[in-house]
Amino acid sequence: MRLNKTVRKVRPSDYWRIGEHESWFADMASQGLHLKKMGKIFAYFEKGEPQKMRYRIDVSMKSKMQPEQIEIYAESGWDYVTGYQGFHVFSSPVERDAPEIHTDPAEQSFTLKELDKKLMLNAGFIVVALLLIIGMLSSLWFLDGTPVYMLVDGAAVTQTILTIVIGYQAYNSLLAAISIRALQKSLIEGKPINHHAPWKKRHRIQSTSAILFMIVAGLTAIVPFTQLVIMDTKTLPHESPDLPIVRLADIETNPALERGESEYIRDGVDWSNRISTKWSPFAPVQYESDENGMVPGEILQSIQTKYFQLSIPALADRLISELVKRHNYADRVDDYVETKHPEFDRLIILEEKEMKEVYASKGKEVIFVRYYGNANVDLIIESIVERLEH
Repeated sequence: MRLNKTVRKVRPSDYWRIGEHESWFADMASQGLHLKKMGKIFAYFEKGEPQKMRYRIDVSMKSKMQPEQIEIYAESGWDYVTGYQGFHVFSSPVERDAPEIHTDPAEQSFTLKELDKKLMLNAGFIVVALLLIIGMLSSLWFLDGTPVYMLVDGAAVTQTILTIVIGYQAYNSLLAAISIRALQKSLIEGKPINHHAPWKKRHRIQSTSAILFMIVAGLTAIVPFTQLVIMDTKTLPHESPDLPIVRLADIETNPALERGESEYIRDGVDWSNRISTKWSPFAPVQYESDENGMVPGEILQSIQTKYFQLSIPALADRLISELVKRHNYADRVDDYVETKHPEFDRLIILEEKEMKEVYASKGKEVIFVRYYGNANVDLIIESIVERLEH
């Protein structure tokens, strides 16, 4: 005995377009695909013989249509097929010539009253929630005036993708509420639902949108997972020739230089002397390091490095400016000196007593170094050149 084959098709997300769905189901039946179930993403059809069918959708906010109501429709020639989100589908072969389920549009409009109220409440809730999320996200992106740094750092990328997903849902919720209210008004005016409404063009657009939505939703999971896998912090080794970070030993020539005492140790990591790795779609290679050292009889020395390898080199110039802005704690704008250098696309220097800061970019690489000590800033620049050449 041959079993009937089930065929899945991406269902339109605009489930509230009753006439277009009825038309779609009928056209599928004429191709031998008979509706059996509606899921959240797919509509399930059973493959059989092509048949001319009529489909009608009745609205009820109850999860299941009452058996008595199904029996009444069956006596009129309409067979219950399936239900989804308050919409219940009935079918009838054309040759059965069953009378319409609803003959009075104004009376049919009352079946949409509860649905209209529910959709309006849902739309209002999700729009308010979206506005709150956008407000919080905007503070992350723009409060410090460093949106490119936030993009490159990757700290807010996941939240942004999630906000896009919620925005898409909010758009659909609002559109559903507006559409059902418009349909209700049309029925009150005596205009019946068009059971043969064209659906193909809108369905193609909706199918494409659904696929894009699933891709974006997938990224929401992939991006933070990748960040968690790559993100790591460990105690800085005494030597790191293959890492694009500047070390105290690179600029301090005194052989008596020793590693400074650990001020904070957590999970076995010396955070005064540590190296961290991070990842984001816009900067797949990132390093941040801190190192303390001392020479007996001299001041405590320290160096911090932040390194970014960008996936979009055009971001480098703006990233340099925003790094300066983020580290300019004392509003020393006039103290930053931008100078030309044959090895860099851009070079900015700050010198203030024992503290020196260097911001440099070359192609898709950006590096920031802050140093406390007595060494000359030129040694820092030379070390950066050597590190970026690896």
